[in-house]
Amino acid sequence: MSAVGTARPPGAARSLVAATCGGPGVVHRARALLALLLLAVALVVGTGGSAAAHATLVGTDPAEGAVLEVAPERVTFTFDESVIGVPAGITVFDATGAEVPSEASVDGSRLFVDLTGDVPDGTLVVLWRLVSEDGHPIGGSLSFAVGAPSAVVDVPTAEAEVASEPPALLGAVRGLGYVGLLAAVGVAVFVVLFLPAGPVADRSRARLRVAARVAAVAGALGWLLAVPLVALYQLGRPASALGEPATWSALARAELVVPAVVVGGLALAAGALPRSGAPGRARTALVLGCCALAVTAPAFTGHTRAATPEALVIAVDVAHLAAGSVWLGGVLALGLVLGDLARGDTGAAVVARFSAVAAGLLAVLVVAGAVLAWRIAGSWEALTSTSYGTGLLVKVLIALAAVGVAAWNRFVLLPRLRTAAASAGRRSPSELLVRTTRVEAGLLVAVLLVTGFLVDRSPEPVAAASTAEVAGQEVQLDAITAEVVLTPLAVGPATLTIEMTDAAGAPAEGYEAPRLSLTSGDVDLGAVPLVSLGPGVYSGEVLIPTTGEWDVQVSLRTTEFDNPVRTATFDVP
Repeated sequence: MSAVGTARPPGAARSLVAATCGGPGVVHRARALLALLLLAVALVVGTGGSAAAHATLVGTDPAEGAVLEVAPERVTFTFDESVIGVPAGITVFDATGAEVPSEASVDGSRLFVDLTGDVPDGTLVVLWRLVSEDGHPIGGSLSFAVGAPSAVVDVPTAEAEVASEPPALLGAVRGLGYVGLLAAVGVAVFVVLFLPAGPVADRSRARLRVAARVAAVAGALGWLLAVPLVALYQLGRPASALGEPATWSALARAELVVPAVVVGGLALAAGALPRSGAPGRARTALVLGCCALAVTAPAFTGHTRAATPEALVIAVDVAHLAAGSVWLGGVLALGLVLGDLARGDTGAAVVARFSAVAAGLLAVLVVAGAVLAWRIAGSWEALTSTSYGTGLLVKVLIALAAVGVAAWNRFVLLPRLRTAAASAGRRSPSELLVRTTRVEAGLLVAVLLVTGFLVDRSPEPVAAASTAEVAGQEVQLDAITAEVVLTPLAVGPATLTIEMTDAAGAPAEGYEAPRLSLTSGDVDLGAVPLVSLGPGVYSGEVLIPTTGEWDVQVSLRTTEFDNPVRTATFDVP
């Protein structure tokens, strides 16, 4: 896009303004914007489910609650996606709370815990903490027994819990990083693409060069300061652990590479901006290339790492960041220099040119933002039941306010500036446009500050074990009524219980113990090992790997020859 020259006649400048803010074209652009908004709504309410979830534990060997004759040499945890190991994140205890020697390793989606020392009989508890592919910490515990379960287990299983929300300081630092990054990139792009050539804009160019460098420094500080905070949050370690090499080696490579790329790109872009005079093609290409490098890097960390399809989500995130940076940088730049440029026709031409581009940026932001919300939040429930969803709604509301101010600037104040182009009273509309542009910039900065708090927050609801839902169903097995109970009704470890009674309501037994098996579609968990809890009552531990309908097949030999089979179906939310 070529620069707007100062030699353009006043009439041509007014024609450019008129072409971009008046006439029948406004109606067509309004219709296009409405279509984009409808498309965004369609994408958000589409049938796609949540695609950016934490890693979920889908199986363990030995199973939860298993009783083994001899101690295993290795305990295996299997997850539904790759996980990252945490230094000192795995601890094995016996029933007395004494630590059992062990070594842990991670291979893709599996965690291996090798028991390297003598293992006493009784209950063993494995406390584990890992980092999910999306950068969020996860943790839990596994209990099993060697020989026989211990009557008393004195192990602090609460130590396996992880913080459900990242620290506020990390969100604030993230916000600073994103504001600085997008502001520096946007101002740099504005300097090389929207400022006209010639001495009339040199004062503005020098001012924006300083602004871009200040924003770049702020962005670099935010991204660099976030690295140790991310390490402490993900690994759950004290600040003193920052001096240990194991802390840094445990971080995902992206957590180190992305900040380095962002800082390097910002430094090169801000440093390449000319002090005076329009940049040549080579310098323009250098600035734009470095800006593209800096604004692309964040898409390779955070929620986009776990969303699917990964290539699409990353590409959309890059488009979202790039459009947001040019919009934010443009309104910041206009707020800083429009007063200087408004003395001639240059100001109207620059505003008109950027305003036309901003309409396309808005289209990209609407569609890209809708796609990202669809793939990361994944459901309306996530918008109301998680801090991520609440923050996302706040971000959308602030963005809508910014869009409203931008529309006022484009369709009301810019025509006034055009009308006053030939009069001495032009200064007044330009001053009002400067003020409203600064308001627009302030709203966009607020959007980015909210974004900083969303980066490390989970789009998943936090399950509360104390309020877990219990589901029960009755099935008739000849003369015996059996109630099958699944608790909690959620993904993860659960207990399956069957209680059998006769017609009088008294405990009843079959010719043999009942048999239960669990299936869902193509997933077959097989027979559930049951333990008798008393007359007519049996219980077994299961691990529900996914949501959806799960069928419990109940089989009971009521006589030597009769074996009724019934099915109880549970809908796991």
